[in-house]
Amino acid sequence: MNAVRVMLEYFHPWPNSAGFYVARERGWYQDAGLSVQLVVPDPFHGDTLEHLLKGDADVDADVGVFPSNRLLVRRSLGQPLLGVAAINHRGLESIQTLTDFGIRRPRDLAGKRLALNPTPRGLAMVRHLVAADGGDPDAVIIVDSKVRELRPEDLAAGIADASFGGYWAWEALMDSPVAAERRVVWPVDDIGAPRYHSYLLGGQQRWFEENPEIARAFLAATERGFRAAAANPQSALGAYEAATPYFPRALLSQSLQHIAPTWLHEQRWGQQREELIAPYAQWLHHHGVLADADAWRGATSNRYLPEPQA
Repeated sequence: MNAVRVMLEYFHPWPNSAGFYVARERGWYQDAGLSVQLVVPDPFHGDTLEHLLKGDADVDADVGVFPSNRLLVRRSLGQPLLGVAAINHRGLESIQTLTDFGIRRPRDLAGKRLALNPTPRGLAMVRHLVAADGGDPDAVIIVDSKVRELRPEDLAAGIADASFGGYWAWEALMDSPVAAERRVVWPVDDIGAPRYHSYLLGGQQRWFEENPEIARAFLAATERGFRAAAANPQSALGAYEAATPYFPRALLSQSLQHIAPTWLHEQRWGQQREELIAPYAQWLHHHGVLADADAWRGATSNRYLPEPQA
């Protein structure tokens, strides 16, 4: 058996990783001669890309899931990282608020308190969304919530008037004492955000060059897992109840149903699409997030993917 250590993208597993769990649970990795371990990053030591860059498989990972913008930033710095498959074909973030605050569209955020982790990319996205709707981005009052995603009850308690960053397919689905009719959720790509792959799968370029057959076998089994989960999202419930027993079954079920359509584009899995990557790199460069607008060139490769299935 060839061991492959996969690092997921978040503090804990959530339904966006269903394909990996389904492939492992059904023995498809084992059939391919692979022993796959799924792990999460230790934030004290950095995000998934930082763990991948260290390259010590005993404590880090061979491959991992990461935001496409972070890959582009690291590539612009000359770091030898490579995206080999797309996980999502749309943005997952949202702006959330309550009807109490009279925020009916993005431009209404001007003069309001918006909580987010104020990364350069997060701030750029907020400014873009407000400006694209005719508002004044300079008038938005930023509340630094660090990595915490504010809940509706936090907004009701007065911490902020709205929040940016929580996913419409995860945090926005969680139960809250705040009545559903008071909650407002806007997926960013419904309100003017640029199109982009939220998450890619990849690792150190050298690992793929040295292990091309392992990489292809891993991606083929992974594709099989994601296709099975996309066809029947509820089939992944058992794996999550074992991996994350602290989340309610109803939440996992809803999240799987919401996130599954983002995994395929025109019935194809894994294809990293230039029409999403190149303009997004230009957008990141325009907003001062990315030093090199051409950093996307060579940052991704589809050559390790199996042949597209009908």
